[in-house]
Amino acid sequence: MTPRTSALALVLVAPLTAIGIAWPQPGNGVTDLPPAPPPAPPPGTEPVTPAPASEPEPAPASVDASAPTPLDLDDHVGPIDDVGEELPTRPELHRNFAGSVQLDYMAVPTEDRGRDLGLDGATVEASLKLAMDFSSNISANVKVCVACHGFEVGMAFFDLRVADQLNIRIGRFSPAFGEFPLRHDPANHRTSDKPLPYDMGRMLRMTEWNQGVLPAPWVENGIEINGTQFAGDHVQIDYAAYAIGGPRAGTDPMDFDFRASRSGDSYYIDNNSRPAFGGQLAITLLAGATSVALGGSMMRGTYDPDHEHRFAIYGAHAVLRTRDVFLRVEYLRRLTEMALTETPEERFRYGPGADGMYDPIFLKEGAYAELEVPLGRRVTAVVREDGLRRRGNVAMSSELRKDSAVLRHTAGLAVLLRSSLRLKLSYEHYDFSDFSDESAAHLGIAGPF
Repeated sequence: MTPRTSALALVLVAPLTAIGIAWPQPGNGVTDLPPAPPPAPPPGTEPVTPAPASEPEPAPASVDASAPTPLDLDDHVGPIDDVGEELPTRPELHRNFAGSVQLDYMAVPTEDRGRDLGLDGATVEASLKLAMDFSSNISANVKVCVACHGFEVGMAFFDLRVADQLNIRIGRFSPAFGEFPLRHDPANHRTSDKPLPYDMGRMLRMTEWNQGVLPAPWVENGIEINGTQFAGDHVQIDYAAYAIGGPRAGTDPMDFDFRASRSGDSYYIDNNSRPAFGGQLAITLLAGATSVALGGSMMRGTYDPDHEHRFAIYGAHAVLRTRDVFLRVEYLRRLTEMALTETPEERFRYGPGADGMYDPIFLKEGAYAELEVPLGRRVTAVVREDGLRRRGNVAMSSELRKDSAVLRHTAGLAVLLRSSLRLKLSYEHYDFSDFSDESAAHLGIAGPF
């Protein structure tokens, strides 16, 4: 190589070596396989013994012995530069393409027209994911999905892995919060819809309640640092800390605007130039076919364009697994600051407190408990109790009260049809504090590919 080329290579390779990323060495191919043995001689012939490596056969007199022969070129795995030196080879790229599809039909037997309460009828959730490993230290993931909210980029990020205990994620992703978002894809859970704290568009009265506490998948732009550490053979510790764009809303907000949070009309950028911060810590105890996971999550920041109105979300989860039996429990709690404006008496349904002041904070919390039990090889039964509660002042036009709640009781079956294709059957009964009780029935088919 020329001196200029060598200097450039040193500048490029040194930073990668500093963080533990191995650069391919000259002469090493994609794999380190041993050389193939020489072919066996034809029957009836004498085997030919190769010349010792220490006594190479001299080159013909008419050929310059210093120049590489065709055999020399074939022995090289990497490309050859203009002076006969081997260049570093490109690392092997590993690609993985996967996806899932769910078609679900929701009926509301308690209403003549279910569309007045929610998105009834047939809906499709489809996701396509491409993962690529550039090396043992660098990978990328891109995922797109189509559902009731339209086309969405669910992830587009790089993972820079320094060690099991330190991974840096950069791009667009779902920040670590709670247990259910890890399996939010419809092919990864046994019911057609999500638990109420994570609901995104499938619950009845979704407009009045403005979805759940933190709809899943919650997708944001930012950076996350995460890792895993084992303490012995039976304790696993996972952590994550991140800075993201955060929830969004317009000027003088009353609550999150989930459409603005995922709308491409705003170019997927932060609306107040201030990141939201959060993190998660989870501990899993392992004992043979049984495991217990306990975790806590947090996210804080502001959500309005003027960076004035705060929010804080806290979560806790526990998962008990014994072979194929799962018991999951989660609780989410969100405090959101509303804009009072100069005329709160025209904005809010309820007046000031005993001190003559309007309380700008409302509390929205949700929880679920879910039991998943296999009934043979192909059938899994699911029983779930979940609910939401909202306390605090409401807008003048809201149909909720100062203290409103909804409980939902769900029973379902997931039937394995063939390979990983599942039929999902479930029945839900809603108990509203502010509306008449309602029921919903789901018939869905979901599977990965």
